[in-house]
Amino acid sequence: MHSIPDPNVIFPNEYGTTCFLKNVISAPNIQVGDYTYYDDPADPTAFEKNNVWFNYPEFGDRLVIGKFCSIASGVRFIMGPANHRTSSVTTYPFHVFGGAWAQHTPDHLSELPFKGDIVVGNDVWIGPDSLILPGVHIGDGAVIAARSVVSRDVPPYGVAGGNPARVRKKRFGEALIQILLELRWWDCPPEELVQLLPLLCDPDLERVEQTLGAYCAARRK
Repeated sequence: MHSIPDPNVIFPNEYGTTCFLKNVISAPNIQVGDYTYYDDPADPTAFEKNNVWFNYPEFGDRLVIGKFCSIASGVRFIMGPANHRTSSVTTYPFHVFGGAWAQHTPDHLSELPFKGDIVVGNDVWIGPDSLILPGVHIGDGAVIAARSVVSRDVPPYGVAGGNPARVRKKRFGEALIQILLELRWWDCPPEELVQLLPLLCDPDLERVEQTLGAYCAARRK
């Protein structure tokens, strides 16, 4: 009997390019779920330093990433402090350079527009070199095409791409999407998930919909 992969290791396989992110995060405003990985041939453990830009926890926004997400090399999350003041005639951040400029201008962070948290659901695949902008919510099961600039929310099981990214289609029909959102397989106990894996990886979506639909109905009883 093979063991179930451990979500608490940094490098989950022999390749050395993939790490489970939750085990290398230290910032208090970044939250990552079990089994979500970042893949990078250089140094995947440097995700927080290289891929989360302008993160100042005191600003008040968070980066929340769910479970079982696949984050490709070069994906970057742009936090709120990357913005500039746009409510005045100049956008220049005089205050951050100190001296007399700081004495005659408001505190820099207090002047920035607050877009809110970046929230990525569960089982989301984000393609290489994509940019996720402040305040964006990406739903469970969504797919983001490579080199996309995501400035608006993406619904569950949507496929989005481009600059700015637009939702191109839904991955599945509405009935299967609702079954998957009810099932929330990413929250299943490890042993139960192992039993569901053949269905989760089955390309026969009609059979998957029927079987998982019956499975969810039985769980409701």
